[in-house]
Amino acid sequence: MKPSLVSCWMLVGFLLASPAQAVPTRSEHRVPGVPGVTLSVREVREKGKPAASLPPVILLHGARVPGRASFDLPVAGGSLAADLALAGHTVFVMDARGYGGSTRPAAMSAPATGRPLVSSHEVVQDVHAVVTWVKKRTRQSRVALLGWATGGHWLGMYASLHPEEVSHLVILNALYAGGAQHAMLGRGTNFEDPKRPGQFNAEGMEAWRWNTAASLLGVWDRSIPMEDKSQWRSPEVAESIQREALASDTQSGSRTPPAFRAPSGALEDSFYLATGRQLWDAASITSRVLIIRSEKDFWSRPEDVTVLQEHLVHAASVKAVVIPEATHFVHLDRPERGRDLFLREVLGFFSPTQAMPASGAGQ
Repeated sequence: MKPSLVSCWMLVGFLLASPAQAVPTRSEHRVPGVPGVTLSVREVREKGKPAASLPPVILLHGARVPGRASFDLPVAGGSLAADLALAGHTVFVMDARGYGGSTRPAAMSAPATGRPLVSSHEVVQDVHAVVTWVKKRTRQSRVALLGWATGGHWLGMYASLHPEEVSHLVILNALYAGGAQHAMLGRGTNFEDPKRPGQFNAEGMEAWRWNTAASLLGVWDRSIPMEDKSQWRSPEVAESIQREALASDTQSGSRTPPAFRAPSGALEDSFYLATGRQLWDAASITSRVLIIRSEKDFWSRPEDVTVLQEHLVHAASVKAVVIPEATHFVHLDRPERGRDLFLREVLGFFSPTQAMPASGAGQ
């Protein structure tokens, strides 16, 4: 192993072993987006001045659970934002429009009829507003981005349209038009219009949808290959993501059982990605790129990673990592179930001393 890699892993090991009593500071912000849209952003940082050599990091959620419930749960092992902050980064957890504390389309307070709300190009507008604000706040010329599932798709699209703004891009368990078949999202599923094969079932999926707390654990439970889920996932983390997701919507208590709203535009875009349509071109990306896929992920496919790697022809560097046996929720699972490896890869990737090949896959 090269000396630079040795020093990097020593640094990462030290960061992961930070004192348990260390607690980052949090502040809430309202960031102006396009006219009529205000975006909710949580800033997480270690007390004192952040490391000047480390990029600020923006975290973006996926298709239904908003930012804080995805990345900053107030329980042990539930906050990727805190892990990155204690490693010296200034971290920004954002909600796209329609999610959490950000502006919701007026139609989300009406019956859920009509076309799916909040498509990818709208989220890209939101990301651009937050990136511009973060750059000004941190006095940095570029930012690092990490997106989970649909969040990875959104941030990849953003980085392809605004390559000059991005220094690092982490895509976690995301789709990228890797093939035309998908067991959960593709043809022959409820996401396909039964009257128009190959088209998204907009009528069946509606413009937006309610999500119960119980629905958050179903697909996660099915991914865990043991009866006792607590051996894989902390019960405190499971309870916290449910609690925080419900708390993200002021109308959650109006339902029985309680539920939170999410727009359906992400599902439409994901259906087309899952059926082989390319919605953005990775060839425009010039940042360093880390693609992470959990071996047991139900959302992304191995071919998404392969095709994405092939398209990243202008990226400063590309690394792909498959985390063995890990689930879609790897950053919220127990350390020995993939979370530690995930953290090591991400922290190493963001480290200024990390050497990385121009292309290829890593394990």
